[in-house]
Amino acid sequence: MAAAAPLRRVRARIDAACGALLRALVGPAAGFAIFVLVWQGIALLAPAIPTPGKTWDAARELFAHPFYDNGPNDQGIGWNILASLQRVATGFGLAAVIGIPVGFAIGRFKALNAMMSPIISLLRPVSPLAWLPLGLLLFKAANPAAIWAIFICSIWPMIVNTAVGVSRVPQDYLNVARVLDLSEWKVLTRVLLPAVLPYVLTGVRLSIGTAWLVIVAAEMLTGGTGIGFWLWDEWNNLKVEHIVIAIFVIGIVGLLLEVLLMQLARRYTYTEE
Repeated sequence: MAAAAPLRRVRARIDAACGALLRALVGPAAGFAIFVLVWQGIALLAPAIPTPGKTWDAARELFAHPFYDNGPNDQGIGWNILASLQRVATGFGLAAVIGIPVGFAIGRFKALNAMMSPIISLLRPVSPLAWLPLGLLLFKAANPAAIWAIFICSIWPMIVNTAVGVSRVPQDYLNVARVLDLSEWKVLTRVLLPAVLPYVLTGVRLSIGTAWLVIVAAEMLTGGTGIGFWLWDEWNNLKVEHIVIAIFVIGIVGLLLEVLLMQLARRYTYTEE
């Protein structure tokens, strides 16, 4: 009897693990199956919409050679995805380099907060594409204009979340730093940064989603290479199944970026006991 008790506990744990795995798989699988059935029904009612089977066949053919290059306006979908990610990385990186320090300064100094808050509140709701003509005017080229649009739209979540995080640092932390006569640099690196890091990463996560949305829309208008331009080009060629594939690709890449940053944020998020 004594030996049977541990065995029952092991079986209970295995059953619980299997049940959790089954629930984790069945729910998404059922949701995707319903999505495909609804898609199939819409395709039957509207023949212009490609069926899931036709889209799958087109995707297999498309991704068989994703990196072909027949000139500037005829490149594989892989090159277009990489071009979009390169623009996102550049604009997003510039926004992080500027936005996070500005957020720290705004949260740390009340006078600067009072001065900057109205400006941020005014500019933050502006549509991403409203900034694109200004970028074309300033840089005289489509690629830096698209990067500019990414930069200006992804900087606000970083500034706001970082500033909020700094303002919510317990006053006791700063009092101890003052008693120890720490320099402003040590207060920043030893006190503020560890406490504010979860807020910073939340701002980064929100910004990357904004950046990915902006680049797709900007590339539709600026042309060249990129997944947004490729989608619009396929529309001009009346390849509707490729448009559906592009929608899935945009969603999958955005989801992967979101999951990556969520894992990073979870790694540095802590709870006080």
